Amino acid sequence: MTAEQARRFRDDVLNIVGQIPRGKVTTYGIIAAWTGWPSHSRMVGRTLGYTPEAAELPCHRVVNKEGRTAPGWGQQRPLLEDEGVRFKANGRVDMSRFLWEPNV
Repeated sequence: MTAEQARRFRDDVLNIVGQIPRGKVTTYGIIAAWTGWPSHSRMVGRTLGYTPEAAELPCHRVVNKEGRTAPGWGQQRPLLEDEGVRFKANGRVDMSRFLWEPNV
């Protein structure tokens, strides 16, 4: 990935995260696929963690493909629950009810 591609990737990630509606979640993999880099789901997470502008976005609405929240971020689940997102008994988001896919 060139520097220009990395900037475009970052901008696309931030754009998609900014569109996730309240009460819905999406996955790192879905975001990566929509940016055109389907094998870069970990890079989505890094982008959200290291880009200052991401702090203004609803990053708490991004979970892994199994509906797990980010390890070490204890506030993610309460933030999602405050928006009406429900978790199954196993502690994962009910992806069949709350998954959102971007329309970009």
